[in-house]
Amino acid sequence: MRPPTRISAHPRNPYEELAQLADPEPDFSVYDPKDPLELGLTSDPDDDDWTPPNHRGKSRFAALPALVKLTAAAVLCTLCLLLADRLAEYYAQSRAADQLQKSLGLATRPDVDIHGFPFLTQLLDERIDRVDVTVPDVSADRVSLAEVRATAKDVRIVGDAPTSIKGAVIGDLDGEVLLSFDDLNRELGASQLKFTGSGADAVRVNGELAVAGQDLRVQAQAHIQRDNERSLTTTLDGMRLDIPRVASYRPGKDPDHSGLRLHREAAERISAEGARLKALLAVPAIVDRLGVPREYVRRALRSEEELHRLTSAPKFIERLMKVNLVDVVLEHPQLLRKLGIDPGLVEALLALKPPELSERLSLSFELPRSLKELRLQHITVERDGIKARVVGSGLRVGQSGGS
Repeated sequence: MRPPTRISAHPRNPYEELAQLADPEPDFSVYDPKDPLELGLTSDPDDDDWTPPNHRGKSRFAALPALVKLTAAAVLCTLCLLLADRLAEYYAQSRAADQLQKSLGLATRPDVDIHGFPFLTQLLDERIDRVDVTVPDVSADRVSLAEVRATAKDVRIVGDAPTSIKGAVIGDLDGEVLLSFDDLNRELGASQLKFTGSGADAVRVNGELAVAGQDLRVQAQAHIQRDNERSLTTTLDGMRLDIPRVASYRPGKDPDHSGLRLHREAAERISAEGARLKALLAVPAIVDRLGVPREYVRRALRSEEELHRLTSAPKFIERLMKVNLVDVVLEHPQLLRKLGIDPGLVEALLALKPPELSERLSLSFELPRSLKELRLQHITVERDGIKARVVGSGLRVGQSGGS
């Protein structure tokens, strides 16, 4: 038999039994906040306090190696120096163009191109290696030069560079001037002339020339030559002035080519009109130059049939066209009116001497007196105009002072 159960005076609390089965309470007196799980892990005592994470990361430039940074800085400095050098050169070119226009009295601002790099070192040294200058439309006597191109070398700057430049002295200059045919046609257009190239040293002139109030067709050959290394002169030959449908006049003393001669149209018209033909045949000098026997001429003057037979000869028109009427007109001025030619026009033609014609058709020019150091060389006639080489040394520009 089981022994009887003893009843305690104090009944048992089941919750206390459960509490005894639970883990003991932690000892907060020894709590380490750096190891809250008590795993024996501790942080590095040298670590800084916690900071929020930088999700953007480091800058790209900061991440570059030091050599790359130095290279980038050097390139940037080089670009800055290059820009400063170019700006200084551009400013100098503009100032030089203004100075040239002022000192040489040019109507048009020249184009100046300074060569050599770097420019600033040349400026500080007060010497420029090379300068190209282009000047359009330079006045030269009766005509103007279409363009002047020049290359100046060894240019010495006068003044305190770069702040106060007074002028320059050009060591050597080599260039080219162009006398354009287009400009000649325009500037000498009062005479309605056209100039074209005709060989290495010749210019063909065609157009109209006003004589005694009438426009005569003119043809001529102008030969270009250099005169005393400073100017270009013109000599004319082969000149011919035509009175339309009447005659041609060639000035000069050559009996075979100069003089006043009828056109074929005028010769045929005179041959067909008995009165005019008889007026010609009545002048012994003309009969002698026709080469017709005087007996034939006397019969022709008495008989219309003989006159017709004479004028129908195959070579009569050609013979009549070859007769020089200059001296005949001087001796028989009334003959002009009978031939239908204006005496005043012929008189003006005969008074128009070759030197005067040369002056009226002159293509000559001279270098400006302010450029006395320059000389002309190698003059040639090309398709677009007359070209000449220009050389010089010691040319002073602006307030250059002594050399």
